[in-house]
Amino acid sequence: MGIKSFQGARKQQNNSTVNQQLKVSDYMSRDLITFKPEQTVDEVIHSLISNKISGGPVVNANNELVGIISEGDCLKQISESHYYNMPVEQDIVENRMVKNVETIDGNMDVFEAAKKFLNSRIRRFPIVEEGKLIGQISQKDILKAAMQLKGHNWK
Repeated sequence: MGIKSFQGARKQQNNSTVNQQLKVSDYMSRDLITFKPEQTVDEVIHSLISNKISGGPVVNANNELVGIISEGDCLKQISESHYYNMPVEQDIVENRMVKNVETIDGNMDVFEAAKKFLNSRIRRFPIVEEGKLIGQISQKDILKAAMQLKGHNWK
């Protein structure tokens, strides 16, 4: 007896796989809205609202990262100023920003960056090269990278 259900030689499937490393630097934002330590929190609030962003890096005159300020930091300031009946305009960014900033390497794989986002409560990571701020990667940037790979096999 022979083989009754022979379908012929198998064709090689044409599923493209992701062989190259997808680096954070390929998807990070480079044109950033930054803040200065001496700016008022009121100026930051107006900038966050008008630019529809949730926070941004704080840099000094040499474009060195010194902190990050977010909507949450501004809300804390508003809450405290309401409680103590103090005007919002008197507080500066340097007093409200997060100073111990965790950064990410621009050469890191986007999937490793995704893991880092999942393991922390951070919504954005600045990218620093030779002490200077060169960009920022957000969770949305990682999602954009994943959407570009739609239809590819993960490797």
